[in-house]
Amino acid sequence: MKVFVLIFIMLGVVALDVKAQKPRTVSDSPSKTAPPKVAPAPDTVKAKYEGGVFGYNKTMEGTLSFDDTNSRLVFKKANKEAFFIPYKAVTSAFADTQRRRPAAATVASAIPLIYALPAQFIKTKVRYLTMNFYDPDTRVTGITSFRMENKEILASVLQRLVEATGMVERGEVYVRSRPVEPTKTTP
Repeated sequence: MKVFVLIFIMLGVVALDVKAQKPRTVSDSPSKTAPPKVAPAPDTVKAKYEGGVFGYNKTMEGTLSFDDTNSRLVFKKANKEAFFIPYKAVTSAFADTQRRRPAAATVASAIPLIYALPAQFIKTKVRYLTMNFYDPDTRVTGITSFRMENKEILASVLQRLVEATGMVERGEVYVRSRPVEPTKTTP
């Protein structure tokens, strides 16, 4: 009798396993029709400059503003313009997420107690707007990043930057095609 019960249980497990491995149909797979709509970005957003612009090596807290009349992205510190990047200079942009350990967790993890073990696992998500730029007027190139408050603000700022600069999506990165320069002929 035990053998029949064991065989019956094994057949039930195999039947469930086979059902779980069925091929996906079109309705089962996630749809990739249109990206979700994001809220429009405000003209000014709180941001932390992380570096990358020539001459501005230190991190700064401030605001990132869209100056559509002058076609540029302006970073202000204490309501004073620190630097700007022209829209025509932005060659690519993307949203980046990194997991970082807060400073308090780093300090707590250095304490040689068993209670410091959980501090090793504390991490937070940090959101960045990362841009490549090349300014043809000054011939300065670089990669800069701005730390944003949350995912929604980052998505809206990226979308507004893409619309302002005319970049196109290539995977998870937005890029601008370089214009084809005419070739010079020598006599």
